Amino acid sequence: MKVLLTGGAGFIGRHVHHQLLAEGHEVTVLDSFRPDVHSERPAPRDDLIIGDVRDPRTFEGIDTVVHLAAKVGLGVHLDDIDDYVSSNSLGTAVLLKSLGSIRNLVYASSMVVYGEGRYDCDVHGPVAPGPRRSEDLDAGRFEPPCPYCAAPLRPGFVTEDAVLDPRNAYAASKLNGEHLAAVWARETGGRVTALRFHNVYGPGMPRNTPYAGVAAIFRSMLERGETPRVFEDGRQRRDFVHVRDIATAVTLSASALPQQPAFTAYNVGSGTVSTIGQVASELARAYDGPEPIVTGQYRLGDVRHITASSDRIKHELGWKPAYDLPTGLADLLGAAAD
Repeated sequence: MKVLLTGGAGFIGRHVHHQLLAEGHEVTVLDSFRPDVHSERPAPRDDLIIGDVRDPRTFEGIDTVVHLAAKVGLGVHLDDIDDYVSSNSLGTAVLLKSLGSIRNLVYASSMVVYGEGRYDCDVHGPVAPGPRRSEDLDAGRFEPPCPYCAAPLRPGFVTEDAVLDPRNAYAASKLNGEHLAAVWARETGGRVTALRFHNVYGPGMPRNTPYAGVAAIFRSMLERGETPRVFEDGRQRRDFVHVRDIATAVTLSASALPQQPAFTAYNVGSGTVSTIGQVASELARAYDGPEPIVTGQYRLGDVRHITASSDRIKHELGWKPAYDLPTGLADLLGAAAD
């Protein structure tokens, strides 16, 4: 298989590139090496295109496109809303327009398209909590109540059939990419698999940038001798999935595309619930650093709980994560020591 890998020089992209090559595929990388993410820009070579996905171009001899290129991050402030739309929404649109006769696309989506995860009320069953209110968060009321009776809710695992409710600029741009890809598939007879990554961590995580995930932020603080600072009460539920498991999910999805329907979405998570506070504490112990501080601070655009059911990709593609959180963090620390 001849693969075009956009964003192939990024954190996830490097692992996907390695996995594709290990499976015997031919890979061409397209990456802009934007300076807010990459400190250096390599010389061009035959298997590397240095450029922006927003620049129209033609691609020859490509069977499948794996589209990872994106502006990532929290997206909780409006200051960067135009950059998210330009980099992610417009970037995806231009790429789709440039595909020509290519009919297979793996699109890197995100858990953020769901907004909050699944919740159940003992009285009203599955419900969608309303927007978070500053007055509740200021008072330390972080758990969303039932929108009908205000009773406590039980968080659960979100499935791919859940209502999509992006709650910040980054999330909206990733969902817009899914919609654009689905339109492309319908109009061209192409096939798209959208992979909704959950919290990705592992060797090569970005350091000291606005785009680092929470595990990377905690690690960088500990390496500087600082105390990790945990927002809210630290009990926010997340699903942390190792980057090598992500790479395997991408390559499986790419190989399966010819047998897939026009549009398929898969959650890609470990299936294990962890809290933000737990991850901070695990890293602090591993680094023999100070115990994290729970600050009570919050970001209005954050969500409280989001954990995945990845049963669909397991059953349909045979994917299975190889790392749980302890083994994954040990791998991360081992790579940092090399």
